[in-house]
Amino acid sequence: MFQPTLHPNQSNARPFLSVRQVTRRFGAFTALEGVSLDVAQGEFVCLLGPSGCGKTTLLRIIAGLEAQDAGSIVAGGRDISSLPPGERDYGIVFQSYALFPNLTVAQNVAYGLGDVRGSRARERVSEMLALVGLSGSEARYPSQLSGGQQQRVALARALAPAPSLLLLDEPMSALDAQVREHLRIELRRLQRKLNVTTVMVTHDQDEAMAMADRIAVMSNGRIEQTGTPADIYAQPATAFVAGFVGQANWLPLSRSAEGMPMLAGKALSIDGNADAAHGSARLFCRPEAVTLHAAEDAPNRHLARVVEHIYLGSRTRLTLAIDGLPDAPLVAEVPSHALRADVGDSKLWIALARDGLRVYA
Repeated sequence: MFQPTLHPNQSNARPFLSVRQVTRRFGAFTALEGVSLDVAQGEFVCLLGPSGCGKTTLLRIIAGLEAQDAGSIVAGGRDISSLPPGERDYGIVFQSYALFPNLTVAQNVAYGLGDVRGSRARERVSEMLALVGLSGSEARYPSQLSGGQQQRVALARALAPAPSLLLLDEPMSALDAQVREHLRIELRRLQRKLNVTTVMVTHDQDEAMAMADRIAVMSNGRIEQTGTPADIYAQPATAFVAGFVGQANWLPLSRSAEGMPMLAGKALSIDGNADAAHGSARLFCRPEAVTLHAAEDAPNRHLARVVEHIYLGSRTRLTLAIDGLPDAPLVAEVPSHALRADVGDSKLWIALARDGLRVYA
């Protein structure tokens, strides 16, 4: 009963979890509008977005804790759209842990086993606590544990019945940064070991980038883009994704009489979507796409003044003002050891990497 299913790889034609055109309204407010998402067996998908974007509502609908107004949900080949939560075969971990304070660690984990009792339950509890690194904590109470340990107990309880789907609702947002970083590594290791299909809600982009096989970026009740962390970061499909994930630079773009893109009066050399926006447009680039002390023949070379530089240990963040664009600050990040001592003394030539630029309306 408790052996986790070893799922095939993510190349299967049929997804394990399929959300189709799900809509949810609360009066005049639309929380979700025609959302569709596929999750492969054994895949870890993060729903990423700001507060109020609909990601938690979507997770609760998948769990059966919220009813959709339209659309369907299929898991493991079953249409679970109208099934109660107890019949959907998932484990869930909430932001608040939701442990019973009057039950011991062992009793909390055993609660997830339902009707399983006796030696089988004790064996499973021991197995789960060992899995999350809490062997020997069976008799302790939640109040005697740290926040990170409580979250591990909640995870053990969710995994105890070997669910086919694991749902995580911002499970680490209440932890301090160091514990959160350690736990995200442990959680990802555990998910891979058990190969359990997982959907996690988070507003923390670093968390999503570090943990997910794929990320679904949400805004205003819609999915703006779904892709690998590398795709989301390097090839954002919309201006919202570009601005929400990672550090974004936005520069005003103009067009020559022939329609060529121009930046600060100079022709712009760009790979990709230079024609994506006609008329008023903005140029997007990451800080790492900015090169300092550019060679004379470098493409997209501009003279710039250092407005501010902030030492961040292994790297230094510079705020630059390109000649002709005084009101459009440009942020660059460079390794601190490679920074010249005179970088703040005068103007310098910079260059914008062609493959790091994108155009948005």
